[in-house]
Amino acid sequence: MPFVLGTAGHVDHGKSLLVKALTGIDPDRLKEEKERGMTIDLGFAWLNLPSGREVSIVDVPGHERFIKNMLAGVGGIDMALLIIAADEGVMPQTREHLAILDLLGMKNGIVVITKKDLVDSEMLELVKLDIEETLKGTTLEKSQIIPVSAMIGENLPTLIAAIDAMLNKTAPKRDIGKPRLPIDRIFTIAGFGTVVTGTLIDGQLSKGQEIEIIPSNVKTHIRGLQTHKQTSDTATPGSRVAANLANIALDQINRGDVLTTPGWLRPTTALDVKLRLLASAPRSLEHNAQVTLHTGAAEAQIKVRLLDASVIKPGESAFAQLVLETPVAVVKDDLFIIRSPQETLGGGQILEPQARRHRRFQAETIERLSARGEGSAESVILASLDAQKPVELSKLAATINLPEKEIEGSIQSLVERKDITVLGEKNDRLIYSAQAWTAVKQSVEQALKKFHKDNPLRQGMAKEELKDKLKAPPKFFDVAVKQLSAEGILKETGPAVHAPDHQIKLAPEQQRKIDAYIKALASNPFSPPPETTIEPELLSIIIGQRKVVKVADNVVFTADAYDKMTQKIIEHIKVHKQITVAEVRDLLQTSRKYALALMEYLDNQKITRRVGDGRVLR
Repeated sequence: MPFVLGTAGHVDHGKSLLVKALTGIDPDRLKEEKERGMTIDLGFAWLNLPSGREVSIVDVPGHERFIKNMLAGVGGIDMALLIIAADEGVMPQTREHLAILDLLGMKNGIVVITKKDLVDSEMLELVKLDIEETLKGTTLEKSQIIPVSAMIGENLPTLIAAIDAMLNKTAPKRDIGKPRLPIDRIFTIAGFGTVVTGTLIDGQLSKGQEIEIIPSNVKTHIRGLQTHKQTSDTATPGSRVAANLANIALDQINRGDVLTTPGWLRPTTALDVKLRLLASAPRSLEHNAQVTLHTGAAEAQIKVRLLDASVIKPGESAFAQLVLETPVAVVKDDLFIIRSPQETLGGGQILEPQARRHRRFQAETIERLSARGEGSAESVILASLDAQKPVELSKLAATINLPEKEIEGSIQSLVERKDITVLGEKNDRLIYSAQAWTAVKQSVEQALKKFHKDNPLRQGMAKEELKDKLKAPPKFFDVAVKQLSAEGILKETGPAVHAPDHQIKLAPEQQRKIDAYIKALASNPFSPPPETTIEPELLSIIIGQRKVVKVADNVVFTADAYDKMTQKIIEHIKVHKQITVAEVRDLLQTSRKYALALMEYLDNQKITRRVGDGRVLR
């Protein structure tokens, strides 16, 4: 099980030196970092543990000017080493890095006091007391504190054993089959091309796999994969991964983009969130405040629209909508940080990655967001549905970011409770909330009622006219009609639909005309008298009732005659392999006019197919 460990702490407190002492790898890779003796961007290494595991290490810069670089690397870690120098103790960036870890919910951590060799035991004890006080009220409050000296190697084995022990109790990254690699580094290698790195979450990647990069909207495939400079065919969740990409230029990708499988992850510029302002924040946060968002490895300028408050005071929380100047690729439950140019202000949890604009102070909106943030999988699904229109399962699954088995179980339970209506099968399904499906049924009932009032002599409305009422993609129309029929909302009669209790009410004279017309057709069923006619309106009624079948203009048979003729033709073809129009004429003892019209109609009905001068069965 791969894990990622991240460093945190004030500038010049020995983070990179400690990483090098633990691993033998210098994480400072940039020339400027070597010259200045300061980590500027993310550094990477890996550590072999006594258990035989290998843990990736992300080394972050400690200087306040490079906090955004620190945030690009800290999002995917499983465990933190909060590093504090014995000769300086807790410093401003110690507190800011700790606040960031707290906002990201980091509970697995060890506090490492470095430069132990530079202070006496009394000073070391004072530093420990200060650290314990600083950790109070944070997710790392009860973390183990281990003093070390990277220069002389003192206590490093103790630290390594503590890391190993903590990872024994750390849950592995989940695998829901939707790999995401937030890109934190992009570079080229001569002869190989563009390489991106990041911490893989939520799924596996494979060599040769088709991928896309969001929101840059670049599609390509993975030419090769490496973890800890070792080539591999697959990468699993929790791994630090380097992916060599085919046919992509360096300038086509940006830090903060997400590498994933095609077709499911969509960029967004509006997020519904639960936002917490740090108790140490220097000021309150007002509605429409403009700050910087950090999530995954991405950074964007945003406006904060508070939904249930006019202002958030330090230490308080609120629901908010973040409106982004540039798109990001995120999913539900991703975490984020907001900063002003100089300081970290707060952070929280993404509840809806594809947010619609809301009116403020709406109880229904706040209840829905509360359910998305704290509810069960079933509550999250219900909160993700629209009260007015359905959502396709594939889009719902991408939005709620839950394992497939959990989604399936929850959908089944919700259907049984009649909280949702599902149309379709397997992965191609459409889901209505109870409110949305009730609205559909009411709309259809009203439409049919009006249609029957306006058209009392028509059997029903053409199905095509019903499509707009369902507010569903065309591919779900037929199954929606069947569902409405099963629930007694409508009945199907041929190409029309009508209210279940609808009856055409004919005047006595109209009924007399229909009876006379059908009797005339039946007098010579296979060759109806050509002078036999009836008003189009009445003809439409008996066609809808399937008392007659109209095969062409001015060619109508009784339904009984049509069925008998069709059966004779089918039996003839089964014996003789095909039939010609002349043979139909002779078989039915009718005229060529009627034989030709009938065969063309059977072709259109896909009962027969023309081959040369004859017809065969389809």
